[in-house]
Amino acid sequence: MAEGGKKLAKIKKSLKKTVCLGATAGEIEELAVRLIEKEGGKPSFMMVPNYQWATCVNVNEGLVHGIPKPEIVFKKGDVVSVDVGLFYQGFHTDTSFSLGLAAESARKFLACGEEALKKAIKAARAGNYIFDISRAIEETLLAGGYRPVRALVGHGVGRHLHEGPQIPCFTNGRREESPRIVPGMVLAIEVMSTQGSDEVEVGGDGWTISMRDGKISALFEETVAVTSHGPLVLTG
Repeated sequence: MAEGGKKLAKIKKSLKKTVCLGATAGEIEELAVRLIEKEGGKPSFMMVPNYQWATCVNVNEGLVHGIPKPEIVFKKGDVVSVDVGLFYQGFHTDTSFSLGLAAESARKFLACGEEALKKAIKAARAGNYIFDISRAIEETLLAGGYRPVRALVGHGVGRHLHEGPQIPCFTNGRREESPRIVPGMVLAIEVMSTQGSDEVEVGGDGWTISMRDGKISALFEETVAVTSHGPLVLTG
């Protein structure tokens, strides 16, 4: 998974450079397909039943699972989120990023999401609980004046794209009732945040999940391995 993570990190870096004014979601998808093939892997998302694309691309209120349609053109002020997964030598890795295109009003919001992910990764230590990861995300977002999304969660990742344990962006119940973090776990830690209500809805395409109130959302994700020496980001 370490090798696959390095390859996906390289792919993500190239995709970030391509997200710019006038570019399209279709161009992001085409580039991702080419780069994944070049790296000798397969698109993880194409292995999800009925999903036919290598990426998920969302804009503004779009949160996750957005179909990368060629007609989606990135404009000034947009917040663009890209999610991509790589299947390499029998294992999946998963990563996401969000960028503002001259979106000054979203600068603080996006920085808060990035900070929440950093703190969540630090909490992914053997001996801690999944609750600690969730608390790091929730506290950071709330302190910034934003909300964690409650309808969706991060997850374990490995031979399957989505494995246990679930990793919410919010706390629920008692810390000791959540799964214990142990060496050998590999976690897709996701920060899903919004500027408004955390209520979501599924679009007419049957996939795109957006914020119901139309407010801006963002997504940040890394695949993280838990080692005896601390968390190791595989896709950074």
